[in-house]
Amino acid sequence: MHILLVDDDEDDRAFFSEAIQELKMNNKLTLLKDGNDLMDYLILPEIKLPHVLFLDLNMPGKTGIECLKEIRADTRFKDVSIAIYSTSSSEKDIEDTFIGGANIYIKKPNDFSKLKKVIKEVVNMNWQFHTSGLNIETFFFSV
Repeated sequence: MHILLVDDDEDDRAFFSEAIQELKMNNKLTLLKDGNDLMDYLILPEIKLPHVLFLDLNMPGKTGIECLKEIRADTRFKDVSIAIYSTSSSEKDIEDTFIGGANIYIKKPNDFSKLKKVIKEVVNMNWQFHTSGLNIETFFFSV
């Protein structure tokens, strides 16, 4: 499985990468620092699209919500599951990303063991089942 994390916070990227390594998951992890890098990456002809995209909302330049809208407007990316991964728990952010086509909303855990649990559950999620019954109550993921 190919996992892509887009987050402008270097410490958060390192934290996420370390959690993946500790989980000993046989996954490819790609780390990008902002929305512009993400959109440039996705249009590269040689890349294999990620199965799950963990997308931070609040980034300089192109925000996560702008990326979400662009990705969902392009049929090439219809099979990419998008997990919003943000420090925000604002109802507006949750609702905007739900309406925008994200598959799940995760408030960034500040505890390493919770982060590992979140990653493991999200990566092992049955996305087809999860998205078939998706509603605003099941959209917000809580550990």
